[in-house]
Amino acid sequence: MSVFGPLAGSPARPESSIDEVPALFRSAIDQLRRASPRADAVVEEVPAPVRLAPYAAALSAEIADHPATGRFILLHDPAGQQSWGGNFRVVIYIRAELEPEMGNDPLLASVAWTWLSDSLAQHGVQHSHAGGTATRILSESFGSLRLREATNDVELRASWTPEDSQFGPHLEAWADMVCSFAGLPPLPDGVVALPHIRRG
Repeated sequence: MSVFGPLAGSPARPESSIDEVPALFRSAIDQLRRASPRADAVVEEVPAPVRLAPYAAALSAEIADHPATGRFILLHDPAGQQSWGGNFRVVIYIRAELEPEMGNDPLLASVAWTWLSDSLAQHGVQHSHAGGTATRILSESFGSLRLREATNDVELRASWTPEDSQFGPHLEAWADMVCSFAGLPPLPDGVVALPHIRRG
């Protein structure tokens, strides 16, 4: 995995040099570099948000030939934030297009949250202060776009506070969730995903 933006200049603090980036954040980035997200998810570095925390790194995920995308953001505030309950925060976003019958399922939102909980547990992610929203989105077109078919999407926005310094499992759990939203079956037991991360 290539060097993340924060270590190449810290997007949240453009005037900072690598030497000024806190050791804890540099260690977290090293953990993400060593992660092995599922190969079905093409993970790339993207610009990090600049107003959520003093230090941030961001990744996106795409699933080839499947209408699903994701965003993973690691935030770090050396002083900590009360709402986080710590000085790191993981923020994720996943959106996928669904079959019409799935989009009409009233339990879809709760199922999406269950996928999150199950994926974090499967990867042994130690976390607290988890929260988020799951949304069903029906898009219909009118006027000159009336010939477009209606689409059903599900969107998950969530965040949690890491409870240890093992950040790789957080990234791997998120990549698995993007694959689940895309409708891909889970990896069989004993099959190890190969890293598929490239610089954006």
